[in-house]
Amino acid sequence: MPTVAIVGRPNVGKSALFNRLAGRKIAIVHDQPGVTRDRIAAPSKATQVACTLIDTGGIGGNIDDGFDAQVTIEADIAMETADLILFVVDAHDGLTPVDQALSQKLRKAKPPVMLVMNKVDDPKHESASDDFARLGFKSILFVSAEHGRNFGRLCDEIDKVIAPLVEETEAIAEVAETVGIKLAIVGKPNAGKSSLVNAILKDERTIVSEIAGTTRDAIDLPYSFQGENFTLIDTAGLRPRGKRDNSVEVFSAMRTEKAIRRSDLCVLVVDLEAGITSMDRKIAQTILEEKKPCLIVLNKFDLFHPGANRTARLEEATAHVRKELFFLHYAPFVACSAKTGGSVDHVLKESLKIRKGAQNIPGTGQLNRILQAAFESTPPPIDNKLRKRLKLYYATAATNEKYSVIPVPTIVLFVNDKRLMATSYESYLTNRFRAAHPAPGIPIIFSVRSRTRKEWEPRQKFQGH
Repeated sequence: MPTVAIVGRPNVGKSALFNRLAGRKIAIVHDQPGVTRDRIAAPSKATQVACTLIDTGGIGGNIDDGFDAQVTIEADIAMETADLILFVVDAHDGLTPVDQALSQKLRKAKPPVMLVMNKVDDPKHESASDDFARLGFKSILFVSAEHGRNFGRLCDEIDKVIAPLVEETEAIAEVAETVGIKLAIVGKPNAGKSSLVNAILKDERTIVSEIAGTTRDAIDLPYSFQGENFTLIDTAGLRPRGKRDNSVEVFSAMRTEKAIRRSDLCVLVVDLEAGITSMDRKIAQTILEEKKPCLIVLNKFDLFHPGANRTARLEEATAHVRKELFFLHYAPFVACSAKTGGSVDHVLKESLKIRKGAQNIPGTGQLNRILQAAFESTPPPIDNKLRKRLKLYYATAATNEKYSVIPVPTIVLFVNDKRLMATSYESYLTNRFRAAHPAPGIPIIFSVRSRTRKEWEPRQKFQGH
């Protein structure tokens, strides 16, 4: 699809325009300059012609956190790959030196450029166009991204430019779009998430900095590996709620938690050099609560006891993570270095293994044989209060539709009394199931329901017919 890049200095309303074109709130909108720092892509819902929107970090403005140069590079990359550029300016602020410097850059850009004057809530504000006319662009569009003024005309103008491009790529457009496996790259700030994404993509797509909290939006990045499609969701680093110093961090945390929920597989990146922290455990707990498949990436492995033998280092690292994240026992490990690129491709290879292992859910007959054997081998204890023992009548596996890419089965156990299921015995059944049906990275979920034997006998007879 054609690509439309939205560029401009900080706080002119680029993200608000991006969200309105995309038809949903994707980019964070905030009156604090420099909130958007990465390229964020999404399909346009407002235009008649299908296209991909790119929201860029604000250019110039002397952002005080040291990202100005990197954000400018991000915008340059967007301009190189775009088919149309929307140059957004603020009608209230008028023409600024940063706008003038950016216009000089854009006049050299290959794709066509539309000058979009934002925050024109009333026709009387259009008089500010006299200053911007000096920039030399053919036409000026007056819009209000917040209130939608003249938004239809903007969409029409975009359609006029990109419609001819669609005909050139008609053959590609006929191919069904697929996002493949959605991988949410999560972890605490500065664990190396964006570095890992860049190493996988072999492209400086997301900003990498030693300053914690660089990534604020959840960014969807498509990628193909060994003939398989992936969507990498680079997320903001989560910090404890009490340490989120402004509303932008709160919004970012909400986006990260949402990314975990909508992903097919969570890739938990931990800083092996720093060791497992309470924040790592908190994020791991969120993954567990959402019942998500998980892969743990031991990043900065090259800095973990570098003088020792690799095998010994890996065993020590594994023991450390297993001890600290014991409740996420089903997640396999990948040890790598995002900075050097060492073993980074194993992240995607292991993801494919997890998906393959999840496809072969045991049938009802096999499942019942596995669990009945477990009950016979180690019978449940007698409950002292209820004075009876747990009995299994029947078991079946169900998969939620939202887990279609990497199925996560819920094993439904019909028993005499669900109150008799002890946590320790459920863990035992989980281990027995995993021994008979290895599925690394996949959580095993039990749903225990009370039934009497009489309730089951008629149903089993009915199923027999």
